[in-house]
Amino acid sequence: MDRLIVAILRNEAKQPLFSVEERVEMLGEVVGQYSNVEVDSFGGLLVDYAAARGANLIFRGIRAISDYEHELQMALMNRRLRPGIETAFLMASEAYSFVSSRLVKEVASLGGEVSALVPPPVEARLRERCTPKARGRG
Repeated sequence: MDRLIVAILRNEAKQPLFSVEERVEMLGEVVGQYSNVEVDSFGGLLVDYAAARGANLIFRGIRAISDYEHELQMALMNRRLRPGIETAFLMASEAYSFVSSRLVKEVASLGGEVSALVPPPVEARLRERCTPKARGRG
């Protein structure tokens, strides 16, 4: 059976709003209806993780042309490291090409509407974490 693994990098250099465990949980809620989709996390090189999981294709999202150069460099390095694993790019719809986690967090923290930009489980957690009232607590 074909399967899709949505993998979240454990990146200690970043300070995300939600922990890796929280992001795995939220993604699990969103894709839970699909029996061939799995959510996981990893550390280290993506191609090593993919090889360990038996994957032969990595999907990477591109929002704008500015993403392409960086993603192309990564794909070429990954191909050099693991020639048997290919990378495919998925272009975001132009309706969402401007969306970034930073912008969504900023809009949510200012009380703006983000329901059209994120799935309901994510929106609920953003509201809990980002509202001015929630930020004012200790």
